[in-house]
Amino acid sequence: MAVEKKELRDVLRACRDGLRSPYVAAASASIQRRLLDSAAYRAAQTVVLYAAKDNEVQTALIFADAAASGRCVLFPRVMRAARALALVRVCHQAELAPGAFGLHEPTGAETVPVAALRHALICLPGLGFSRDGLRLGRGGGYYDRLLTEADPAIQSAGLAYAFQVLDRIPQSLGDQRLKLLFTESATYEAPAHVPGPRVQTDQGGLQC
Repeated sequence: MAVEKKELRDVLRACRDGLRSPYVAAASASIQRRLLDSAAYRAAQTVVLYAAKDNEVQTALIFADAAASGRCVLFPRVMRAARALALVRVCHQAELAPGAFGLHEPTGAETVPVAALRHALICLPGLGFSRDGLRLGRGGGYYDRLLTEADPAIQSAGLAYAFQVLDRIPQSLGDQRLKLLFTESATYEAPAHVPGPRVQTDQGGLQC
């Protein structure tokens, strides 16, 4: 399983690294607008975002709308010793600075325990996704551990380019399923109950 995931990550990372800036900007804008139009976002009082890296789907439009509408916006800070993410409130983009793993992280001191979140939407990046909620990340398990601490009612959403929705995502013990997936062409809602590891047909598969 570990070898299969590594090989899949290598292929997906190469595909994403090859994206051109105009495509990243246009597709990211479409994905963000789709999320902003969703019921999950409209109901959210708190939004957890990430600072995009290496051609990940961008989140600046979501941040701007959430901040302007008075929502609480949180970004993750990597706690390496604990192998965990701390959620820190961010009011301005200037509060993000280079941190662990080359990621831009919040510099503020106001943290919010994920277990205390209510009426929240957690947005996650990833290398690959399935329509029934499986996600393939970088391999550190940080977001999986974060989601295990969240209230079951919390909405979790992957932001992905259409080519990242695959026929099959390998599932390991501890992998957490997302409830929603937004691409530039579709919105997917995972079923409430999925019996055991499974795969899902995609919208075209890998096309680099």
